[in-house]
Amino acid sequence: MTVALIALIGSKNWALSALAGGLCCALPNAFFAVRLTMSARKPGGTDPMSFFFGEFIKIALTIALMAAVVTWYHDVNWPAFLIAFIVVLKSYFILLFRQRP
Repeated sequence: MTVALIALIGSKNWALSALAGGLCCALPNAFFAVRLTMSARKPGGTDPMSFFFGEFIKIALTIALMAAVVTWYHDVNWPAFLIAFIVVLKSYFILLFRQRP
């Protein structure tokens, strides 16, 4: 949704930058969630070391994806990139205010 709003306001460059920023946050978080779910389903369950290792991988993957965007996409629109990154990063607040049936 953020990408769509930025695309309406700006250009294709803004939309691609916002998409890249959102993916730089969403992909590592999805990887962490899948890894933590798989760890919790093991017979021994999850342990703190598994959580911290997954968090380290998530942060490293986020930095690597940002570096890849900077390296390969030279026309990054930084405000759009950072706004989309922050919106995706903080999107879990939406779940806190969601009404359950």
